[in-house]
Amino acid sequence: MSDLIVTTTTGAVRGAVTDHTDSGTRRFLAVPYAAPPRGAGRFAPPRPHEPWTGVRDALAPGPSAPQPRRDAFGALDMAPYFGPGWIRGDDHLTVNVWAPRAADRSPVMVFVHGGGYVAGSTGAALYDGAAFARDGVVLVTLNYRLGVAGFLDLPGAPANRGLLDVVAALRWVRGNIVAFGGDPGNVTLFGQSAGATIVGAVLATPAAAGLFRRAIVQSGSGLGAFSPEQAGRVTRAAAEKLGVAPTAAAFADVPDERLVEVVPELGGLDLRTADRSDPLMGLSPFGLVLERQPADGPLADVDLLIGTNAEEGNLYLAPQGRLTNSTERDVHATAAAHGDGETFVAAHRARRPDAGHGEVRSAILGDALFGAGTRRLADAHGRAHVYEFGWRSPAVDGLLGAAHTVELPFVFDRLGLPSLRGRRGLLGPAEPPASLAEEMHAAWIAFARTGDPGWPPSTGERGMHRFDGESGESGESGESGESGS
Repeated sequence: MSDLIVTTTTGAVRGAVTDHTDSGTRRFLAVPYAAPPRGAGRFAPPRPHEPWTGVRDALAPGPSAPQPRRDAFGALDMAPYFGPGWIRGDDHLTVNVWAPRAADRSPVMVFVHGGGYVAGSTGAALYDGAAFARDGVVLVTLNYRLGVAGFLDLPGAPANRGLLDVVAALRWVRGNIVAFGGDPGNVTLFGQSAGATIVGAVLATPAAAGLFRRAIVQSGSGLGAFSPEQAGRVTRAAAEKLGVAPTAAAFADVPDERLVEVVPELGGLDLRTADRSDPLMGLSPFGLVLERQPADGPLADVDLLIGTNAEEGNLYLAPQGRLTNSTERDVHATAAAHGDGETFVAAHRARRPDAGHGEVRSAILGDALFGAGTRRLADAHGRAHVYEFGWRSPAVDGLLGAAHTVELPFVFDRLGLPSLRGRRGLLGPAEPPASLAEEMHAAWIAFARTGDPGWPPSTGERGMHRFDGESGESGESGESGESGS
């Protein structure tokens, strides 16, 4: 049918109908927004894609950015989050688009996936956009360069190439989304984890000004960037392991396979400096590289929805058995990556005098990785709508709780995805509260439409909004709380 062929600025694409009702959903997969990053182009700014003739099928998933396997989560199956891994092919700077059949200047939401800057793709099962299209939103998910190609700081190459890809995708949306039924003047950029931290950095990127009207930061950080000095350590280590000079010209000759293989070889680097802690707490040597943290501003004058999960750190401990077997020594070792470890431990123990070692360790991880940076970014913005997700997943024998990533099935309204259920699933064996998915997904939709998710911006007198699923109703705390811890 004619509405399944859409003409973009580089050529026509053919989509499919995924819901055959009168108000059904159109889906377009692997639509290019930038040229394939090959050879030296892997370390260059994104370039426009060459036009094509005829109609390009957008019916099947496309390639993903080169990436290593991410299966080190013990008892937890994270495949719905990370997706299928590296699907080979140069043409991976693409978007997926879900649009209502009758879309006409509908709100647009653009999602940036997480994965520690080294993994993830639009192919992840969690990121199906049918629920957004069902509710009148045009949803765009995007791939961006990862690992060495996306974030290694190299002389002779622009920094933060993965972030530049996100900005290029926003430009593509500005120039093409009307053809899919979207409103280029009402775009909400949102992301989770590494994707959320990228969104926070886009808020502080002048080149992105005017490309979006609203932003949602889910479990990200406004304090998550490495300094050039820290990034330089990673660059030198990568060059030494690859046996090449630490320059973009030298790295251009290294094949993708070797660039992927070196990523896990760089784990364990001490990235603390005299004036900077490791913002990623040793979890990844790749990330944004900035002289100033995004929370130091200035920030774009857009609507902001921002928050964290109540037990973020549990993801990094519970599936591996570390939540129950952590020792006092483990607590102090974790805090040491943050800088002033003794002070950090004392502060968290004072807040939780009866907590075990694993719980304190999880709180330290959550606050250092997400909580502190979320609070700083919200404060820098000044009128953000702040939330905390508190529903406790019964996965991992009831230990996972309100961990990092657990909110995503509720935001995307994907509770029925089979791979999320059962003993190894993110949502666990019990039935998750459908009312909480309805509530949280509706809040994201409302924010994209109007900038109001259903509760006022946080102030000194008014605290964050809480999603807990206890009774199907949310609550508003009168206290500022400890987001992310």
